Amino acid sequence: MSNIETSRDNKTDVQNKLKQNGDVEKGQSHNLVSSVSWSKVIVMLLAASVLVAACTVAWVFQDWQTSVQVLAILFVVYVIAFYWRWIWIAMRTAKRDFLALYCYIKILLLTRSFTKKNYSMPDIFHDVVLKHPDKACFLINDETWTFKQVEDFSLRVSAALKAKGVKRGDTVAVMMSNYPEMPAMWLGITRIGAVSPLINTNQTGNTLLHSINVAKCDFVIYGSEFEHAIQEIAKELNSSIKLFKFTRRPLNLSSDSVKVSESSDDFTALLENTSPATWSLSDGEGFNGKLLYIYTSGTTGLPKAAVISPSRMVFMASGVHYLGGLSSKDIIYCPMPLYHSAGGCISIGQALIFGCTVALRTKFSASAYFPDCIKYNATAAHYIGEMCRYILATPPKPTDRQHKVRTVYGNGMRPTVWTDFVKRFGIKKVAEFYGATEGNANIVNIDNKTGAIGFISRIIPAVYPIAIIKVDENTGEPIRDSRGLCQVAKPNEPGVFIGKIKPNNPSRAFLGYVDKQASEKKIVRDVFQHGDSAFISGDILIADELGYLYFRDRTGDTFRWRGENVSTTEVEAAISRVTDQRDAVVYGVEIPNSEGRAGMCGIVDTDNNLDLDKLVKDMSRDLPKYARPVFLRVMSSLDMTGTFKLKKVDLQKEGFDPKNIKDDIYYLDPKLEKYIRLGPEEYDKIMSGQIRL
Repeated sequence: MSNIETSRDNKTDVQNKLKQNGDVEKGQSHNLVSSVSWSKVIVMLLAASVLVAACTVAWVFQDWQTSVQVLAILFVVYVIAFYWRWIWIAMRTAKRDFLALYCYIKILLLTRSFTKKNYSMPDIFHDVVLKHPDKACFLINDETWTFKQVEDFSLRVSAALKAKGVKRGDTVAVMMSNYPEMPAMWLGITRIGAVSPLINTNQTGNTLLHSINVAKCDFVIYGSEFEHAIQEIAKELNSSIKLFKFTRRPLNLSSDSVKVSESSDDFTALLENTSPATWSLSDGEGFNGKLLYIYTSGTTGLPKAAVISPSRMVFMASGVHYLGGLSSKDIIYCPMPLYHSAGGCISIGQALIFGCTVALRTKFSASAYFPDCIKYNATAAHYIGEMCRYILATPPKPTDRQHKVRTVYGNGMRPTVWTDFVKRFGIKKVAEFYGATEGNANIVNIDNKTGAIGFISRIIPAVYPIAIIKVDENTGEPIRDSRGLCQVAKPNEPGVFIGKIKPNNPSRAFLGYVDKQASEKKIVRDVFQHGDSAFISGDILIADELGYLYFRDRTGDTFRWRGENVSTTEVEAAISRVTDQRDAVVYGVEIPNSEGRAGMCGIVDTDNNLDLDKLVKDMSRDLPKYARPVFLRVMSSLDMTGTFKLKKVDLQKEGFDPKNIKDDIYYLDPKLEKYIRLGPEEYDKIMSGQIRL
């Protein structure tokens, strides 16, 4: 998800405008709106009457040819007088809109082709392999994996899992780092007809346990680097779940070489002892069936398993491919985690669907980003906004422009970073995109508009069914008109992004989560006509007069930090659990020159016996690093609403400035991994960037 930060003044403007929208809905400005509308209609009718009268006079006193000329002249004057603004906008945006329409048609034709064949992703990939089997598919360190090698590995996975009893309809989770075997692994799993949840490798403890259980996993294949995390929860897993450990090493892919397996759960040895399966079409549910589960925190609660179909993956990847100006000749650098939809679907999809070469890195490094691009001769690169800020913060080097990258694509590049990033590194195109993993709508910035995450056409808005609708600022619920339908936000008016659901159109279907109740919460009904429905993102966007879209804020109990969505309710539950059910409220606070919001927790300590060292240790078992509160506010009590909900809005506004807060405040030192008392001096250092969190 994109996360362009706004100032407090901007947020106040957003809130005020949303309040005004609510007032309109309540009828406080109904008379004014009606009078303006009727005045415009009357003026237009009078102008039309004058046009008809002038033509009649010319015909009576001259001839019909003169009458036609007068009609043409007056018609042009009429159009310019009443529609000059639309004409101006159309002239400014026509090239953008029709280029996007052309790309959108290509996407629809591609998805229609796969729909007719009912291809799953292994089938799509097989066609690519046949075109260039010896071309490099994945690059990592000094390794090169050709397309044929990737498919052969996946066929070996299919055979090995079949031998272990995996069948169509089973769920086989994968928890592995960024190396070529990871996507090859799930290709092999999905060829059998099983579904593959991609586990976030940051997860530990109860969060990891929940992710395995919520997807109803039958098998889990995990990298040996995560053995500690798996063994920590192994006893709490259902005894029917089978665990396989994969240790990455150069595999002997010769079918005539047999090695003795160290144990029944040694998946590496199992692969070495198994010949690749004979290629065949996938046994899965086809183009619109389940392919992957990708976890997202959503707006509340523990991670949710979002359903990804082959059609959804194709739609996401092809949108960036066509609208981002990529081609099959590109070498794409991807340091993004492959368990997320950005890296695992969009970037990996460039290889699996379009035959691009993708260079992988196991862990992002700001200083190595462009040196890696030089090493791999990358022509395109993937980013998230936080990455760009870190890369820009590295000392300038002569190699900054010695790469071949012409296009970078991703989400979350802030306008304050955008211009400097492009200028320093000589990037010709930034294809900023926006879209939720579980959603049904993606948008892309196709013409380098600084800060924009995409656009809505002002000429042909109905072609691509997305919109921004007015919502109540407190509840996030759509504001409806007298007919009970949603209202489209006007230019420069904030609202929530939605994607119209069309179940019979693969690119517009909403698959939601494994949890159907959670899915239902992301659907809004009776949108623009009774009986229709749309996916509601929960993200506040704003569109300017030309239709360019800009991210403003998030609704609900989620904030973004370190490129990850953090669920406040999940963190609150974890902290309460490890502190003997103390009241705890979690929210996000802004730090200068940092993208997103840092987590802050207000926690009750009436007896002055809160052990901060123990809290850090206990949190590390249940929460990934990005979800652990950066700031801690120790309080004697917490205010609650009438319905016993913890109040966090006022705490969020107060932030973490110790000069304005009587409570003790601590910050989490990333090096010491302990909470340190935050005083005015430490606060100033954080604000100036001397202390980095």
